[in-house]
Amino acid sequence: MTNKSLGFVGGGRITRILLEGWKRAGKLPGKIIVSDCNADTLVRLKARFPGIEVAPGGNAGAAAQDVVFLAVHPPVMAEAAAAINGKVQGGAVVISLAPKFTIAKLTGLMGGFARVARVIPNAPSAVNFGFNPICFGAALAPADRADITELLAPLGECPEVAETKLEAYALLTAMGPTYLWFQLQALREVAATLGLTEAETGPALKRMVCGSARTLLESGLAPGEVMDLIPVKPLAEMEPQVTEMYRTRLPALFQKIKP
Repeated sequence: MTNKSLGFVGGGRITRILLEGWKRAGKLPGKIIVSDCNADTLVRLKARFPGIEVAPGGNAGAAAQDVVFLAVHPPVMAEAAAAINGKVQGGAVVISLAPKFTIAKLTGLMGGFARVARVIPNAPSAVNFGFNPICFGAALAPADRADITELLAPLGECPEVAETKLEAYALLTAMGPTYLWFQLQALREVAATLGLTEAETGPALKRMVCGSARTLLESGLAPGEVMDLIPVKPLAEMEPQVTEMYRTRLPALFQKIKP
């Protein structure tokens, strides 16, 4: 699949994440064109990935590639999809990387072009440990689906899911790291003040986080039993407040991003 040319409409964070993952895996496709209305964004991207082509003047070049990624936020997705109407090759595949816009909606915006897939990517794809659920449009044949899956495989897991589930995954896996990163970084900094070096903290923190998730999900214990495995809970008094934020803010956000 690395012989396929890629076009990115949008050169922001998610484009950088995907390119980083392919580069890290040694699977960066040979031809990549990225367009963006912000010239500075393209300058920074080109500095990090010198082999790519950048197109600050319009989306036509990116839209003419074999696989075209719509790598923009939902507020500008309609404009971005409409802008490539008529510019995409007949045998190309368009992959949306955003929630809210269904395959049917995107097809309409692109003048009936139906060779569309949707992916909800997440940031750990940059280190080849992503979880990037995908939904394929009905117009994509098994060979197309296999090609896309092969393209995304170096980034991490890419399970096929129902389109109706994608917005839930956006909250769980795409935004999920933001719920944890600031806490993990604070813990990392505290560990340094206690005398642990970065070489000591890094492996311990990674194993603790992965092990904690596996214990909750794979031990066979009820959630309450898992949480009772450790008797000392220094942050116990804050748990109700944090839990309440999850239960109120995330469903409210889901209502905003669902189609």
